Amino acid sequence: MNLRNPCLQLVAAIALAGAALGSVQLTPDSPDPWLWLTDIHGARPLAWAKAQNAKTFGALQADPEYRRDYDAILKLLNAKDRIPMPGIENGVVFNFWQDGAHVRGVWRRMSAADYARAQPDWDVLLDVDGLDATEHEPWVWQGAQCAPNMKRCLVRLSPGGGDASAVREYDVAKKAFVIDGFSLPVAKSDAAWLDDNTILVGSDFGPGSMTTSGYPRFVKIWHRGQPLSAAKTIFAGKNSDVASRPTVFHGPYGIVPLVERGLTFFTSEFYFVTPDGRTVKLPLPPGANVKGVTDGNLIFTLRDDWTPKGGKPIAKGSLVAFPVLDFVKRKTSPTYTVLTTPDARAAIEDVAPGRDAVYASIFANVTGKIHEFRPSAAAAWTDTILGLPPGGSTHIADADAWTSQAYFSFESFLQPVTLYSYMGRTAPDRIKSEPQRFDARGLVSDQFEAVSADGTKIPYFLIHSRTAKGPVPTILYSYGGFELSLEPWYWNDGHRPLDAGQTWLARGGAIAVANIRGGGEFGPAWHQAALKTHRQRAFDDFEAIAADIARRGFAMAKQIGSVGASNGGLLVTATMVERPDLFGAVVCQRPLIDMLRYTHFGAGASWIGEYGDPADPAMRAAILKYSPYENLKPGVKYPPVLFITETSDDRVTPVFARMMAAKMEAMKQDVLFYESLEGGHGPGATHEEQAQMWALSYVYLAQKLGLREGVTPRGRGR
Repeated sequence: MNLRNPCLQLVAAIALAGAALGSVQLTPDSPDPWLWLTDIHGARPLAWAKAQNAKTFGALQADPEYRRDYDAILKLLNAKDRIPMPGIENGVVFNFWQDGAHVRGVWRRMSAADYARAQPDWDVLLDVDGLDATEHEPWVWQGAQCAPNMKRCLVRLSPGGGDASAVREYDVAKKAFVIDGFSLPVAKSDAAWLDDNTILVGSDFGPGSMTTSGYPRFVKIWHRGQPLSAAKTIFAGKNSDVASRPTVFHGPYGIVPLVERGLTFFTSEFYFVTPDGRTVKLPLPPGANVKGVTDGNLIFTLRDDWTPKGGKPIAKGSLVAFPVLDFVKRKTSPTYTVLTTPDARAAIEDVAPGRDAVYASIFANVTGKIHEFRPSAAAAWTDTILGLPPGGSTHIADADAWTSQAYFSFESFLQPVTLYSYMGRTAPDRIKSEPQRFDARGLVSDQFEAVSADGTKIPYFLIHSRTAKGPVPTILYSYGGFELSLEPWYWNDGHRPLDAGQTWLARGGAIAVANIRGGGEFGPAWHQAALKTHRQRAFDDFEAIAADIARRGFAMAKQIGSVGASNGGLLVTATMVERPDLFGAVVCQRPLIDMLRYTHFGAGASWIGEYGDPADPAMRAAILKYSPYENLKPGVKYPPVLFITETSDDRVTPVFARMMAAKMEAMKQDVLFYESLEGGHGPGATHEEQAQMWALSYVYLAQKLGLREGVTPRGRGR
């Protein structure tokens, strides 16, 4: 919030005055006594957060289990035998690595041939810890993109881990930043190499250059040696758009330079950039999700049903190839080839166009297979399922646009990650595997279905002891938004319950993973079923699964702890407020909560396509029915809740967690709050920060749900 605005100063003054009156009953339009907490970096809110942190540390870090969980998680995060996941370009494998000796991390590379060795010898390009020490800045790695000649790269670094980052040109041979090279100050920017001496760039160019969502509105062409002020504008979006972004694909076919005009979070227009700097609109539907280029074909998936002009209908969820270079260079009529259309209980998760083929990870009933689609001279495409194990998650690590190399991974809730190398012939070769991190011999991963309020069957996984006797403390986790799917993972993803094998399952607890509507587990239709005025369906699904877990006797309601982050934070607080009887505790991480104000903070305006606009009276009425912040009621006892957020989160921002915690505390609810300075919209900038966040979460749930070593009942199976 910009408190220099006179109107907002008045609102803040009213809010501060109201705070002195203590807890008051609010209407959606009344002055709010907690608005002063929206001054993200203000001295008073930070002092409040610091005091809350001290209270939380006193309650949780004093527990002997905290140090045990913290040490176990940090040991796993820093383990030397983790798989260094590859990104490959021009036969060179790149990797970013963090461990105990490299807290901020190192960016490194090697040849694909060397990468296949058991103990590869990495060439370190940039040591972020050393850079931080030299420049006295808390830089957090955000990625890199190399020029076609692979000699120089654009490196993205964020102060503190937020979405806004600096872009700096780096010489990989000299291992130094290029003096007078391409450079952008900290902002929400996008940049892509057009050639070795030219980039397309969108950034904060000054007043009027950013959309209401806070992203670039203009795309410019910037030649080496020019000041940024001399860069020529080649595209201008509207202020009401989400963003205008450059994307450039390079390969043996040539170059496909694009500008994506983001109309909403889920719809876009795509423009081809011609050699003379003009833009030509491509004949793609607004719901096209572009994945890359293979053999001159632009590869995309569809979020909506679409009938091309003069063509046959194509169903939403389909994977489609469009010969973009023929269309642009030879002025041919647009043609489209449908590579595959998943059925109603399947979805395309990963797509990676390589030099010779398009690879797609396609999930059926939330377990995956890797498909290889190859073009042929007759304009037909073959579809081959590659030989990876069944019954878990198959993902594409990367595919090279210049060689036949591709990498795939497999994992499940009880099987560690294995990496496969594929060269376009025979079967994928298993080249790297992580060891077992916990004893899974007594555990089982089952899949069940619950029936939601409207009769829809909602699947969920339950990972638990096969010999458990009686109900046990259970973590219920979900997300339910933005077409994001939750497939099986081996407890090593910092954005989802981390290292749960050692810290929770091995101690007798159980974890349920809910595949509710709003996610992408069954394609775009599954996501769209919970959009805007239908948001309640996601909450109904989650509540139905909690009730089903209790009905089946896996856990009593007081033993079920819900966990969610970001949109998942909205999920767990909305369901906590609607059905406090279903949950024994809640862990809410970097959440959205006050949905009547969400468009005014961070990147909130960009999510109107997901939630609807509260400025629209009809949408406001629908949102008000579920917005957790507005629906708290005095006299109701809510489950104990731990809020976790980050000061540096410039996407969701910490204001929602702050205000909800303060409001609930004033209502005499059982509330703890923790705010980390760093991390951005994530689990932490370092492994230590990730370990702290999850150790706080697990010890809190153990305390509230009654999980203690040697106490949880065990015995015969159900």
